[in-house]
Amino acid sequence: MALAHSRLTAQGQISVPAEVRKRLGVGPGAVLEWDEENGQVVVRRAGRYSSGDIHRALFRKPPEAKSLDDLKEGVRRYVKGRHARR
Repeated sequence: MALAHSRLTAQGQISVPAEVRKRLGVGPGAVLEWDEENGQVVVRRAGRYSSGDIHRALFRKPPEAKSLDDLKEGVRRYVKGRHARR
């Protein structure tokens, strides 16, 4: 079932229904972004991305899982290199 309906004007403009504005948290002057995902048009508030959206845009495949020991070793190497006497 649709959340709300809008009518397109002859100039290609639409009014964003109050319920949609409330859910998106937008008001006068807000910028909306239109995108196509899996054959559907998605409207979102511009600049509002999830970390998953950003990751999918930057990386083609998910990162390899690291163990806690791997992460601690990486931090140790970074700190050692950063504070080593030159």
